[in-house]
Amino acid sequence: MQFKLAFVSAALATLALASPTARNEPASSCSTGPVQCCQSVQTTTQAASNPGVLALLGLIGVVLGDVTGLIGLTCSGINIAGGGTCAAQAVCCTDNAVGGLISVGCAPVTL
Repeated sequence: MQFKLAFVSAALATLALASPTARNEPASSCSTGPVQCCQSVQTTTQAASNPGVLALLGLIGVVLGDVTGLIGLTCSGINIAGGGTCAAQAVCCTDNAVGGLISVGCAPVTL
């Protein structure tokens, strides 16, 4: 039992060290699809401690260790050309294919 706890603790520490730091990019640099406005953005470390996010990722077949960047929750597209705004966190994500519920591989953008 103690070995399992030590192993899980070491694995989570490794994930924390491997998490990339987010930096804001201009919205025009988003080449993976429309800029998203997400109500919540989490690091992989934060997602690892959130059973709800882990369950959603598991349902769509995403392995947390394979995710680079941030994870966006409850996202919707922003029309930048139309002067779109975002009251939460504007991000550019590599995978927006989950109907706005969850987006992975996100990086913050400046509108």
